[in-house]
Amino acid sequence: MSDSASLRVLILAFDGVEALDFAGPFEVFTTASRVSQRMRLGSAAPFEVASVALAAAGQPVQARAGLQLLANHALADSPPADVLIVPGGVVDVPMASPETLRWIARAAAEAKIVASVCTGAFLLAASGVVTNDAVTTHWEDIADLRERFPSLDVREGVRWVDNGRIVSSAGISAGIDMSLHLVERLAGLELAERTARQMDYEWNRSNPSPPPSA
Repeated sequence: MSDSASLRVLILAFDGVEALDFAGPFEVFTTASRVSQRMRLGSAAPFEVASVALAAAGQPVQARAGLQLLANHALADSPPADVLIVPGGVVDVPMASPETLRWIARAAAEAKIVASVCTGAFLLAASGVVTNDAVTTHWEDIADLRERFPSLDVREGVRWVDNGRIVSSAGISAGIDMSLHLVERLAGLELAERTARQMDYEWNRSNPSPPPSA
């Protein structure tokens, strides 16, 4: 846990990250803090949100399709996370970076909750954060995740999978649904619903899940 009353949410950025995988959770947690302080004047924000990247401090990373992002922290100087968000996209660069995978493993070990969006599940698996856990990813990458990490229980047809400390979502917009679910878990349903309303977002809370694999 952070020393302050707020939970620190760290979101990983890397070359090839899917913009909405990154920006969706960023928007949910920052909006939740803004809405919470409106609801309870004078209260501390429930979430402190920052980004971290392999790039040197002050150097942007290039998201998929060319959008440039300037992270708050480099891997080497990043603070500990209460909630670690690992987005997806084209994950070739972080998958080939031992430094990034080691950082994910270290940050995850200290975090209260570790969550992936889309192909971020590949990074959790490659870093050893998930081994035989139930996870999900973008529908297009289900077969590849099963093939590359056969010990995982890869679920399909769900928006997210919540194992308690490890949470994973399907592709892109599912990361917003999962992030609202985490707001509900950490700060209550009322705040999650008001956050979705503030975002003019139709929160999909329905998450049918098949039984665990035998």
